[in-house]
Amino acid sequence: MDLIPAPLGSVRLPDRDFPLDHATTLTAPPALAGAERWLRSALTAATGLPLTPGRPGEGIELVHDEALAGEAYRLSVRPGRAVITAGGPAGALWGAQTLRRLLGPDAYRRAPLRDGGWVLPGADIEDAPRFGWRGALLDVARHFLPKADVLRFVDQLSAHKLNVLHLHLTDDQGWRVEIKRYPRLTERASWRERSMVGYRAGQRRDDRPHGGFYTQDDLREIVAYAAERAVTVVPEIDLPGHTQAAVAAYPELGNTDVVDTAALGVWTDWGVSHNVLNPSEATLRFFEGVLEEVLEVFPSEFIHLGGDECPKEQWKESPAAQARIRELGLANEDELQSHLIRHFDRWLADRGRRLIGWDEILEGGLAVAAPPTGAAVPAAGRPGAGWRSRAAVSSWRGFGGGIAAARAGHDVVMCPEQHVYLDHRQADGPDEPIPVGFVRTLEDVYRFEPVPAELDEAAARRVIGTQANLWSEFTDSARDIDYRAFPRLAAFAEVAWSALPADPAARDYAGFERRMASHLEVLDALGVEYRPAGGPYPWQRWPGVAGRPIDGPPPAV
Repeated sequence: MDLIPAPLGSVRLPDRDFPLDHATTLTAPPALAGAERWLRSALTAATGLPLTPGRPGEGIELVHDEALAGEAYRLSVRPGRAVITAGGPAGALWGAQTLRRLLGPDAYRRAPLRDGGWVLPGADIEDAPRFGWRGALLDVARHFLPKADVLRFVDQLSAHKLNVLHLHLTDDQGWRVEIKRYPRLTERASWRERSMVGYRAGQRRDDRPHGGFYTQDDLREIVAYAAERAVTVVPEIDLPGHTQAAVAAYPELGNTDVVDTAALGVWTDWGVSHNVLNPSEATLRFFEGVLEEVLEVFPSEFIHLGGDECPKEQWKESPAAQARIRELGLANEDELQSHLIRHFDRWLADRGRRLIGWDEILEGGLAVAAPPTGAAVPAAGRPGAGWRSRAAVSSWRGFGGGIAAARAGHDVVMCPEQHVYLDHRQADGPDEPIPVGFVRTLEDVYRFEPVPAELDEAAARRVIGTQANLWSEFTDSARDIDYRAFPRLAAFAEVAWSALPADPAARDYAGFERRMASHLEVLDALGVEYRPAGGPYPWQRWPGVAGRPIDGPPPAV
């Protein structure tokens, strides 16, 4: 059983196989109806078998056991019987994904290739995830990805038991979410006049307008589709930096006493724009309005507000920003940024949500962290002297930010760019398309360890999960995303799910490679255009397009 990610325990029972036929039933209690519906839809399409509802105790059955953790499951296959026992809807879905994998790669197709011959191998499997947050970031701001491709990416995540889709919806180069009270965010900020092709050193542009956005109903559909597959969608609305697109649509959001914001367009370069939000109360009210509509669409506990890479030059030059610093009794521009983040930290807490941001939100002073889980929390996180932040930190610049946040009592998602930025190149050499960053091979990702050894036991518990990030400056289609994400995302999924040795050198990479050989057949059936081990196909290359490769191993930061 070449399962990826590897389960906690599995035993193959060669004489206990269960052949499926047109009489095979599929049954579940109401609490697990979503997993039952998904499994019937997936298997009926691939096998042609109706899998009609049956009676408890026969056929394929999903069973709810509250003694198990919500994402845990057990799968037992015997002649004429397959039982998925799950702690909750998510566990049932993960058990269903494992059952589909046992049927072989053809179970991932959308129409049957043969009439009959479907056999579940006899087995006992026990499984549960290591981390509660097993995520992947998809950047749809730099290059817009049509809704159908986002849904396809959700399927890929769920097939690998990844349960968070971090959807990066806004940036300097585009705004992708409909906000009804601010229509110019989609009328103007959702498209740019042209795009840079490759890294800026190449001085190459395509001179083709690029854009697109998701209506609120599109996003509700994505959220519901993901929820059916045990995936939570966490939206990111970036502020106070990475906001030139918003300023281009509503110039009053910018630092009008420093720059002619009315002359700004949606940015056509990659990188970090110096055109950032002004820190006025009016700007806070504007983004409260944005977030009110975001919260109506996304039910996730966490809302990502970026908080990273905010150049301070305009604030230093702006009389209005300097007056704001004096008015608030702040020391400098870093504390001004912290003021903005803390405002929305409290604002989200008042509405029962939690802020998560990149590790720069620690700069200038994030509010005191909440006590450990189970300890008393002051008055529902209301503002005031006793209020404590429940904000979480996405540690992207390395492990350092995450270590500091965890020691300060903040929850952390580890996603260091040196290890799990999947837009970074997969090999050295001239054929790698638009080579960016460090070489991160399949083995490198498999040996990534999210919990730093220097954390003590209490701080280590603050690492609630890990995430692989896929930025899209150099990926303008689903084919490009496939190439950069896979097969490395499969290795990352095992890191996030499975009980691997904490010492990366002790991990059985040879065994993973053996399992990966058959897993590639699953990716083929799913239509994933992954990077071949021998290098890119001709159509996966971008000859002559400049990248920004970084030589040598990544630094330990």
